[in-house]
Amino acid sequence: MAATLHFLLILLPCLSLFLAPAFSSGEAEPKVPAVFVFGDSTADVGNNNYMPGNNAKANFPHNGIDFPFSRPTGRFSNGYNGIDFLAMHVGFKRSPPPFLSLNNTSHETIKAKKGINFASGGGGILDSTGDPNSSISMTKQVQNFSTIRSQLMRQLTNQQIDKLFSKSLFLSSSGGNDIFAFFSQNKFSNVTEKKQFISTLTMKYEDHLKKLYDLGGRKFGIVDVPPIGCCPYSRSLNGTGGCLETLNELAREFNRALKIVMNKLSSTLAGMKYSIGSSNAVIMNIVNDPGALGFNETKTACCGSGKFNAESGCTPNATLCPDRRYHVFWDLLHPTHATAKFFGLAVYSGPEPFASPINFKKLVEDGN
Repeated sequence: MAATLHFLLILLPCLSLFLAPAFSSGEAEPKVPAVFVFGDSTADVGNNNYMPGNNAKANFPHNGIDFPFSRPTGRFSNGYNGIDFLAMHVGFKRSPPPFLSLNNTSHETIKAKKGINFASGGGGILDSTGDPNSSISMTKQVQNFSTIRSQLMRQLTNQQIDKLFSKSLFLSSSGGNDIFAFFSQNKFSNVTEKKQFISTLTMKYEDHLKKLYDLGGRKFGIVDVPPIGCCPYSRSLNGTGGCLETLNELAREFNRALKIVMNKLSSTLAGMKYSIGSSNAVIMNIVNDPGALGFNETKTACCGSGKFNAESGCTPNATLCPDRRYHVFWDLLHPTHATAKFFGLAVYSGPEPFASPINFKKLVEDGN
């Protein structure tokens, strides 16, 4: 713990600019030609704005209060999310735009935007997770990427397509919603049932990643599941107000299985490289010693209402904390901009346990 805490302490000066992008764009070429993003609300930058359902949206205040021009974009954050910061490190202004916002643009414009974000709040690895009217499953996200690839093939040669995708960064952040769904339906599950669930979940994730590989992806940045038992919503379910360890253990079991799956894929799929960025390790380091890292509130959400501000989401009428910089959690489930910034720095350039077997910097700078 001491070594990892020391690394995070080195990152503290970077948080002084937490209201502004960490990097300027246009000064140098990005380290990859494009970034393609898949996942849930930890990665969504506005796809759900275009969904017919009313659930799992964040395109209203107080969301985005610290985004440029205090604009709610559909990010479940007061500012940027972790995917934005990873994209910044790679050399882009922020995450690429949401897929559903580009449906009426030319495919050449899509290509020029250096990637697309397919992630959807409420979606999951399993097709059974989430409401199809309010979120996009990962199965559908991969299908959407396949559609874009087919459209680009009308304008680019096979060689250009192969080069574009093999050099690009494929980011994926998912699994938490699947675990929440399993827990809500199986509060008293036994060890065998939990193992079966984790096995099913990782097998389905493996299938998604294989499909992305078949479609040209070679560099995969995978974000593991955070300690969801410690988020304000989970604490509100626990009579003691402490972390809900059943959820945390499911997250840890999934993350352990994820490492095995990624190692297997990289050893069997030619040219595949990966890094697992551990949001779990980053957030647990902050929760275990918040004061050392400049935080003073680890339990209560900045925006919400009720117990731990976690009995409802962040809405225009919700309570809003004045000291967002010092809160670990923005709403009942999601981290603040400041926490996301720590995550991006640690995963991009940090040591294990924040990223393994290599960090994202080594992944994107590998020219092979």
